[in-house]
Amino acid sequence: MPTKIDSLMGVLRNYLSKVATSGAAADFLAGLDWQMPSRSLPPNTLPCVASLGRMADIAEAPEQELIAELSSAAPELRWGQTYTAADFGQHFLDNYGWVELFGTRGHFVHDSMAGGFLILGPGIVYPDHHHIAEEVYIPLTGTAEWRMGEAPFRLRKGGELIHHASNVTHAMRTAAEPLLAFYLWRGGPLAQRSTITGGGAR
Repeated sequence: MPTKIDSLMGVLRNYLSKVATSGAAADFLAGLDWQMPSRSLPPNTLPCVASLGRMADIAEAPEQELIAELSSAAPELRWGQTYTAADFGQHFLDNYGWVELFGTRGHFVHDSMAGGFLILGPGIVYPDHHHIAEEVYIPLTGTAEWRMGEAPFRLRKGGELIHHASNVTHAMRTAAEPLLAFYLWRGGPLAQRSTITGGGAR
């Protein structure tokens, strides 16, 4: 019997077929085999998951169906964190989390690509960091500012494609509203902890 996680994968695939049609995102998806075996993972929740309801309210129409499916499946997903309170403080930890939907440790098995969702609550800075894997982000809420390299922060809208090449430094920050974004990783250790080069979170 299909699960809520199966349904989420189907809605995600449909969403990406509409928005990831050019550039690096299209190249990522061209090499993605969606016939992935499932992996049984025990669910785990985090405080930041509670902000999904607010995200459905602030998202634009093209992203709302995907956010609704994620909210429905959220209790069955294994949400995780890479950092601890010692890294950026408890406020960051209470407002940060991710779930890998597919990849080397996700709910579906894929050895060469990882995809999942990132949550940042209000008033959070995810400081400058980089990693070996090439990355594409798609914000699902247009509420956060993003920076790459030495460029200034700028607001990115929902559905916009953001490409980070291998080891390119990037950062994100939120103001009054939370951020939900979908990410894809390939071409490096898919479970690597990012190297932080910026200051701590506020």
